[in-house]
Amino acid sequence: MQSLTRRSLQRFISKHVHAIGCRTYGSTRIFDAGQPTAASHPELLKEGELTPGITCDEYISRRKRLLEILPEKSIAIIAASPIKMMTDVVPYPYRQDADYLYVTGCQQPGGIAVLGHEIGLCMFMPEPTYHDVTWEGNTAGVKEAMEIFKADQALPMSKLQQMLSGFLERSSEVFHNVKTATRTYVELESFQKALNKGKAKDLSVYTHEMRWVKSPAEINLMREAATIACQAQLQTMFHSKTYPHERMMAAKVEYECKMRGAQKMAFNPVVGGGPNGSVIHYSRNDRRVNNGELVLMDIGCEFHGYVSDMTRTWPPSGRFLSAHVDLYDLIVETNKECIELCKPGVTLRQIHEHSVQKLYKGLRKIGVLKDKLSSHRTYHQLNPTNIGHYLGMDVHDCSTISNDRPLKPGVVITIEPGVYIPSSFDVAEKYQGIGIRIEDEVLITDSSYEVLTGSMPKEISHIESLLNNYVHQSESDCLATAVSS
Repeated sequence: MQSLTRRSLQRFISKHVHAIGCRTYGSTRIFDAGQPTAASHPELLKEGELTPGITCDEYISRRKRLLEILPEKSIAIIAASPIKMMTDVVPYPYRQDADYLYVTGCQQPGGIAVLGHEIGLCMFMPEPTYHDVTWEGNTAGVKEAMEIFKADQALPMSKLQQMLSGFLERSSEVFHNVKTATRTYVELESFQKALNKGKAKDLSVYTHEMRWVKSPAEINLMREAATIACQAQLQTMFHSKTYPHERMMAAKVEYECKMRGAQKMAFNPVVGGGPNGSVIHYSRNDRRVNNGELVLMDIGCEFHGYVSDMTRTWPPSGRFLSAHVDLYDLIVETNKECIELCKPGVTLRQIHEHSVQKLYKGLRKIGVLKDKLSSHRTYHQLNPTNIGHYLGMDVHDCSTISNDRPLKPGVVITIEPGVYIPSSFDVAEKYQGIGIRIEDEVLITDSSYEVLTGSMPKEISHIESLLNNYVHQSESDCLATAVSS
């Protein structure tokens, strides 16, 4: 009887597991293209999108625009970012080169794209071995380059030397992304010949021009990246009162960003407590923030290829000291005044010069800057940074675009005044070891601006109220729940 039951049970399991498998996978197998597609990830991409939020048509339009501004008979070579290794077998988390992603939509390593007036987009794709697939998974190949990325031509990487040499010989100039140039094409005799004749130039002059002004689709992604960062930092601010440790706050903000849909952080979070806040790109995040100290948190996350970047400074204890208030009020006033200047036609340099005048006068009035003769030099020791930078697919985006360029609708910038006073600085002790920065993202609109990070509080009264009232209420609710259970 037991034997019969066991056999019956085995037949039942076999029958129903098979049925479940059929329902789960269906009759049509969806190929893993090495990155999400509308077919494999309908929860991420709508039909017609090549990457989340960006349609295939928009990518094709970008290629056409790039060809329109490239000189006649020239070609562009754009290489994917290489894989960087942490150890012999362990890679660092991969991030695609912004120009390669902007033109192709391909998020994977190993490829090289060539764009020309006669050839259109030709993608040279890697040829993974069985071993590669076993260890790293499927990647897009020649077929996917044509069907998914809509290349005009696609060839295996083994054909690069033969085909690219021909493209180069027929071209008057060659443009390439210098920062991700690979030996695969740089060492070709035909490329070296073009380089020696001064015909090989940096492509970023053209791609940065295109990327500087964002499309409506790109702006939507940047709004979402900014919203995620605001929500994550707000939750971290609440968390800091109970867990005032730099590393814990860094972990909390990364967790909150990723739980809200961010794929990765835009950079290692800067979480500077007390005197560490005066180190502009502080990264150790290994100290406890003591009672009465401030914490400066500079964070950004990446949402489907577009990044956010914002900073807030607050006291985890819940109260700003009088010395903090003196400096903080000056920084927040400068932040707000500079944001008001953001509109088409104004330059980043003009906004920066206003911030310098405002901060210099304010620091003189407070008494942080003393000797009038040397105070200009000293000011730049306390704030050696610019008021902001362009933002987009990279944190410091479109670096070839001058700060003297008049802003246009669709450009996104940061406004980030700050003051960084080392503990050893010759000033009243109450001001020593204080770092304060308030950074917002600003989208230039047709006639004015939109603060993408405007939902994150920055007024002293709002921050103190949130830390002392909301957090207290949340802790009381948690305690009541724990007692009742």
